[in-house]
Amino acid sequence: MPSRPRLILVLGDQLDLQSAAFDGCDPKRDVVWMAEVAAESTKVWNVKARIAVFLASMRHFREALREKGWRVDYHELGKHETLVEALRASVRSLKPSGLVMVQAGEWGVQRDLEAAAAELGVPLEVWDDRHFLCTPAEFAKHAAGRKQLRMEFFYREMRQRTGVLMEKDGPAGGQWNFDHDNRGTFGKEGPDLLRVPPKRFLPDEITREVIALVQERSAKHPGTLKDFDWPVTAAQSLEALDDFITHRLRDFGQYQDAMWTNEPWLYHSRLSAAMNLKMLDPRVVIAAAEKAWRSGKAPLAAVEGFIRQILGWREYVRGIYWLKMPDYVRLNEMQAHEKLPGFYWTGETDMNCLSQAIGQTLRYGYAHHIQRLMVTGLFALLYGVDPHQVHEWYLAVYVDAVEWVELPNTLGMSQYGDGGLMASKPYVASGKYIQRMSNYCTGCKYDPAQSTGPKACPFTTLYWDYLLQHEPRLKKNQRMSMQLKNLARLSMEQRSAIQQQARRVRERCGGEG
Repeated sequence: MPSRPRLILVLGDQLDLQSAAFDGCDPKRDVVWMAEVAAESTKVWNVKARIAVFLASMRHFREALREKGWRVDYHELGKHETLVEALRASVRSLKPSGLVMVQAGEWGVQRDLEAAAAELGVPLEVWDDRHFLCTPAEFAKHAAGRKQLRMEFFYREMRQRTGVLMEKDGPAGGQWNFDHDNRGTFGKEGPDLLRVPPKRFLPDEITREVIALVQERSAKHPGTLKDFDWPVTAAQSLEALDDFITHRLRDFGQYQDAMWTNEPWLYHSRLSAAMNLKMLDPRVVIAAAEKAWRSGKAPLAAVEGFIRQILGWREYVRGIYWLKMPDYVRLNEMQAHEKLPGFYWTGETDMNCLSQAIGQTLRYGYAHHIQRLMVTGLFALLYGVDPHQVHEWYLAVYVDAVEWVELPNTLGMSQYGDGGLMASKPYVASGKYIQRMSNYCTGCKYDPAQSTGPKACPFTTLYWDYLLQHEPRLKKNQRMSMQLKNLARLSMEQRSAIQQQARRVRERCGGEG
């Protein structure tokens, strides 16, 4: 009599044929379980592109599993509302001897699946996800006893542990990071129009079916699918990696913080979604970038800046997430309680930088890190939006958003909701920063140099208002001393005028969208 199968749970962001979930399992006996459920696209109001990326990638992975000889118990959209409902149905039908999975990318999903397994009386094994280079336990060990956690020190440990960009006597090039070389702007001439745009992956039959399904079932969701061309398989993800390394890595470092009107991609990689859905191993990405430097195809500053985002930030934010959840999501250090302005869901605002960044986000499900941190995130921070609402928006609108990576970057790094765990100070700036790093201010009705009056830039107004509101708290942070010295130069009349202007900005923005 054949033994009862084990059920291998594969979530939509775990599309890795080398996953630890398959260790010790037998395709002749065990069954892979996957489920598309409506709740995953409605608990935050997902843009169409994010829904389509997940569903198309999952369905392609299902076919890859079948080609490898696995039996797949696959629940397509519309059959079950939640993951737990789908799991209950499968357990009752297949009567597995046990469940096995790697750790989910969301605390709530992990909790729900563990509770469901207990309710159903089926043992559940949960393995570390070896897609990552640092386990939650290893990060907790790094964090133990430290008064402050800082990514830079964690990053150095990871470099030493892995040997990435290391030479016998220390870090390659004699220094750990090259930030000062990676803050270039395009100048008035703009980006190089001769550069090769990112490789597109036009939808195949499976992806076209998904697009049609999303258009039908999620018609009221924001965004569009007319430009959908994301990689949705492991093979396509490797092609995207090769395309980036060959054509854009060389200039990525210098221009990674720059922005330009109607230019969504510039020199960025477009690899985060492929990595976060586990179609692309970060070790492969890091090795390809390091090889480009060692073979003279890309400068060290560009390669180090790119690798730091993966080996440093990506691993660090995951460590923070699992170290601090579930309480982390409720943090609100600056006591921000404004509602997210409605134009975040439409892009319809007369602030050109926000119109550009949000419009691009809704169209492609994508914006690069400075557009997220210093345009959409900065405005929400200065405006005083409840950080949980900002978190939910970011989780809904970006194709690469999985809670473990999105939440610390948004609530912590962008909104300073954790009081300095992720970032050593609030990332606040006036409209002058956006003017320096882009051409968004050209032709905009607002002047980033003005904080009051009819042409005052809302970013600049709210910047000074933010410093005024939080001055007592910010005085405790040495890294804010220069900004507070500038604040001290304002007269009482100037302070009052800024506060009045800030109230008008909030009244107007509260009625938009």
